[in-house]
Amino acid sequence: MRRQRRRGLPVASVGSVIPTSADAYDLLPDGVVLADADGDVLVVNEVARRMLGPAARPGVPLREAMTLQDREGNAWFATVGPYRGLSTRRAIPEQAWFTEDGTELLVHTRIRRTGRGGPVDHVAVALRSARGRERLDRERSDLVATVAHELRSPLTGVKGFVGTLLNKWDRLNDEQKRLMLTTAHSDAERLSRLITELLDVARIDTGRLPLYPREFEIGPCVERILSSVRAGTSRTVLHTDEDPQATVFADPDKFIQVVTNLVENAIRHGEGEVRVATRPLTEPVRGVEILVDDEGDGIPEGIRTRVFTKFWKSGVSGGSGLGMYIVNGLTRVHGGTVEILDGPRGGARVRVLWPTAPADDEGPADESGSRAGRPAS
Repeated sequence: MRRQRRRGLPVASVGSVIPTSADAYDLLPDGVVLADADGDVLVVNEVARRMLGPAARPGVPLREAMTLQDREGNAWFATVGPYRGLSTRRAIPEQAWFTEDGTELLVHTRIRRTGRGGPVDHVAVALRSARGRERLDRERSDLVATVAHELRSPLTGVKGFVGTLLNKWDRLNDEQKRLMLTTAHSDAERLSRLITELLDVARIDTGRLPLYPREFEIGPCVERILSSVRAGTSRTVLHTDEDPQATVFADPDKFIQVVTNLVENAIRHGEGEVRVATRPLTEPVRGVEILVDDEGDGIPEGIRTRVFTKFWKSGVSGGSGLGMYIVNGLTRVHGGTVEILDGPRGGARVRVLWPTAPADDEGPADESGSRAGRPAS
């Protein structure tokens, strides 16, 4: 085998450099332990030294450096056996191992051999903390719990009323039947909206949100939205429009979803009147400005950015916690912006700037004419 040297580092084979110093490895975020063909440690980077302790250092056998055990107390080196086993083995999948103080580490091992099926030439071990995985597992569990709770509530209502209708149909009068069917339909609509929100969140995250934009007047559109919202609340919802013929370039369904979420959010979390104002803009963008004001307690400046995160909720008010995340995502994929300010009447003000012209960085249209927007950051 031809051997070369590059900047003082020995090369075991053509194109494969094995450093004998941990200086470069100290820059890595994960722990690294490198051993030679005889099982002696060549490199232990700074992260690995913190994880494994003082026993892990260059020159000691890999068996002594890797003092990890599984849940049953079996030693890592004896269990894994990096220098024995099948001659075709080149890697050991990531596994959970524990230090002497009980800290869980995720360990991934690579085995390099001299030629195909030859003896072990080097063993490289990568270690990383399991805290990141635990945090991800907790976030996933919280997501599942939140979604399950939001889905169960309307589904319980539908199931209960339909069951009552089936079991007591002959004993119920027409008014009672209509009331139960109306309530079940309302719960089914709520369930459908939640599923749509979850799908939109997934599409925003992946940048695969289909858009069918066109130019339309926002005045009549906003008024139709507010008329629908007023029918479901006793709160006063006012609308002022400086130019009813002002236009935006947007997917009408997504625009309606944005305005609806903003107004319903103001009703749910605010107090008093809800005021919606629309006016054309020339600066900082050519488009329209949409303002939604409530008379509640407002949102402290320090947590305003958190409002646009998934499953953020304030107080005891209901909702999935996805509304403002979707508002931000749908607005951004259209080239607009959303910000939260102090309202003029003491509550919160949500300000949306929506461009009139198409966004320059819209995704390319597919065969159906739809466009995939960018994911919200």
